[in-house]
Amino acid sequence: MVDTPATGHRVNAGMGWFSTGVVALAAIESVRADALLWGVFSVLVAIVVSIPALTTGEWTAMVPWPLVSVAAVAVTARAVGVSPDAAGYLAIAMLALVIVVELDAFTSIELGRRFAVVFGVLTAMAIEALWIIAQFYSDRWLGTDFLSTQTELQLDIVSVTVMSVVVGSLVYWYLVRFESAGIVDRSAQGVKSE
Repeated sequence: MVDTPATGHRVNAGMGWFSTGVVALAAIESVRADALLWGVFSVLVAIVVSIPALTTGEWTAMVPWPLVSVAAVAVTARAVGVSPDAAGYLAIAMLALVIVVELDAFTSIELGRRFAVVFGVLTAMAIEALWIIAQFYSDRWLGTDFLSTQTELQLDIVSVTVMSVVVGSLVYWYLVRFESAGIVDRSAQGVKSE
């Protein structure tokens, strides 16, 4: 069988949807383990990954599957308790990078690759800030114990920033090195490509 662009899009979408299913299962596991906040975060990841397909009506509209797979691994590792802090930092960084890649690939916004990495880091920091607010209210209303000291809070911010720089640099390398399968053709959308 000849590998055509359409086949590449279907393979990318299939692998991406499989990973999205894994994220959904991780959300269920988080809720079962009384980690409601992480369950909600996992559902958010699944929704964000699904947005291009939902808005375009094309099930093959998906960011490159390695991004979704790494996000799925991070969310799943966090759900089952494997290195929960590092997995949480990676999950937040991957959510930010998926958002940035979706903006670049599925909208008229054109981001240079280096700028996309910087924008991804800033997006991860913004998501971490929102996550800290969610943790604060979870501690207050649900009786959880996410935020114990200011030093731990600052370490979380620094850790997410470092993780997003590392992951963003790897994504930059990936995008420069490999053709991104599964991304909507800009010329078909009437959008000027790079």
